[in-house]
Amino acid sequence: MAEADDLGKYSATPQAVARFVAQQFVMKPYVWSAVSVNVHGERNLDDLQAPFIVIANHSSHVDTTVIFGALPRRLSRNLAAGAAADYFFKQKIRSLPTRLFFNTYPIDRGGMRAHQGMSGRLLDEGVPILIYPEGTRSRTGAMAKFKNGPAALGIRHGVPMLPIALVGAYAAMPYGQNLPVPGRPPVHIVFGNPQRPLPGESAPRYTERLYNKVVELHDTTARAYGMPTQADFQRAVALREAAKKNIELPPMPPEGPEPPEVPPEKTQHL
Repeated sequence: MAEADDLGKYSATPQAVARFVAQQFVMKPYVWSAVSVNVHGERNLDDLQAPFIVIANHSSHVDTTVIFGALPRRLSRNLAAGAAADYFFKQKIRSLPTRLFFNTYPIDRGGMRAHQGMSGRLLDEGVPILIYPEGTRSRTGAMAKFKNGPAALGIRHGVPMLPIALVGAYAAMPYGQNLPVPGRPPVHIVFGNPQRPLPGESAPRYTERLYNKVVELHDTTARAYGMPTQADFQRAVALREAAKKNIELPPMPPEGPEPPEVPPEKTQHL
């Protein structure tokens, strides 16, 4: 529990200054030079105050960098990004860089419980958090359904949810790529209106509404710039699955002998 007990470091000034330097002079210049970032919906952030929960679709390693780089400093200063404890926090070689750049904190998955409740404790301390509700990075660009946890967290702690859509990030740096593709591909980040649960709204219904909001933000921008929509990604996945199944079908049995022709004199005419 030492990790959970030391929450002050997520909003401490020395760490915030170090993050600012790392983000503004290392991380952002590199990513902004590798991809062409376009920001939309900044006016939706005018009244947003910490703490809050940022949610977004997740299909690329550039996603977190673009979110931190596009948010105003007043909102990104102490933003803490949730990261898989079993991957990013098992070795210091992985945890230190992510802490420096993204103020990361561990999120348990796969039945782990060592850091349970840490997201809520950070919100109670006034620290905004970034969570990807799909639970993992998309391998295809198509969004998976959101998990209920982030919406339930927002309801329980009474904080707004900031929906964000990232358009073009998958094409810029798809799964398996270690670097963005050449040519500064366009990436659009779209800020939606902060959301709160409706009176009596359950976590599953709130989750579905948030999912639909992110899809709407994504697809509206994708259509405007001639880029793939979520329906396009889903269709591509379905086509690949269908092609894969056809390839794996067992071979057809050999054809038997052709039936004998009917002698002309046996043919009946109606």
